[in-house]
Amino acid sequence: MNNSIHKKNSILALPYLFWMLLFIIIPLGMIVYCALTDRLGAFTLANVLSIREPIHIKALYLAIILSLVSTIICLIIAYPLSMILASFKSISSSFIITIFILPMWINFLLRTIAWMTLLENNGVINSILSFLNLPTLNIINTPYAIIVGMVYNFLPFMVLPIYNSITKIDESVIEAAKDLGADNIQTFLKITLPLTRGGIISGITMVFIPALTTFAISTLLGGSKVLLIGNVIESSFMQSYDWNLGSGLSLILMVFIIINMYISSRAENEKDA
Repeated sequence: MNNSIHKKNSILALPYLFWMLLFIIIPLGMIVYCALTDRLGAFTLANVLSIREPIHIKALYLAIILSLVSTIICLIIAYPLSMILASFKSISSSFIITIFILPMWINFLLRTIAWMTLLENNGVINSILSFLNLPTLNIINTPYAIIVGMVYNFLPFMVLPIYNSITKIDESVIEAAKDLGADNIQTFLKITLPLTRGGIISGITMVFIPALTTFAISTLLGGSKVLLIGNVIESSFMQSYDWNLGSGLSLILMVFIIINMYISSRAENEKDA
C-alpha cells in the first residue's frame, strides 16, 4: 500500500521536477559555467574576481546599503500596519488586505514609472508644493528616490507574512499575559514579537533579496547617476554582451543571497527550538 502511494506521488511530482530542471537547475548551471570560463571556454576566475574592481565594489556596497535601508523602512511601516489590519474584523481585514495588494496587480515597470512622474523636478509632487509656496523636492536620480521605489514595490512582501503571523496568535495567550499583570509594552515584547518572529524573518528575506538584485528601479528612479550591482550585471548581459562577466558578478550576488537565506533559516530554527 505504502509503495503504491509512494509511486503515485513520484509520478505526480514528475512535472514539477521537469519544471525545476528546465527553469532553475539548467539556467543556474549555465550561469556557473559562464562565470568560470572565458569567451573561448577556458577555465578562469577572472570573471568572479572582477568584483574587486572599484566600480563593482562601489555598486555592490551601494546595493547592499540601499537594500538594508529599504528593508528596515519596510519593517518599521509593515509591523504596526499589520497589527492594525489584524485588529479589524475578518471580513473588513480581508477587504483591506485586498485593497492594499491591488497595486501589485499592475505591471512592476508601470508602477515604477508612475513614481518617476511623481518625483520628477516638474512632476506632480513638486507642482503641488510649488502651488502651496513650499520648497520643492529634488530627489529624482538620487539614492533617496531608489529607496522610495523599493519601499513602495516591496512593502506588501513585508506586510503579508507579518500579518499572517499576527492573525495566528491565540487571543487567549494575550489575555493570559494581561491577566498576569503585563502591560501593553510587556505583552508586545514578551508575547507578540516572539510569536511573529517567523513572519518578520520571512518578510526581511522577501524584501532584501529582490531589493539587492533589482536594476529596473535604480535605472528609472536613479538614472545614470546611481549604479547598483544589478545595473552592472544587466549592462554586461544586454549592452556589452559579456555574459561571462555578467555571470561572474551574478555568482557573487548569489553568494550574498545564499548567506541571507542561511541566516534566515538559522534564525527560524532557533525560534522553533
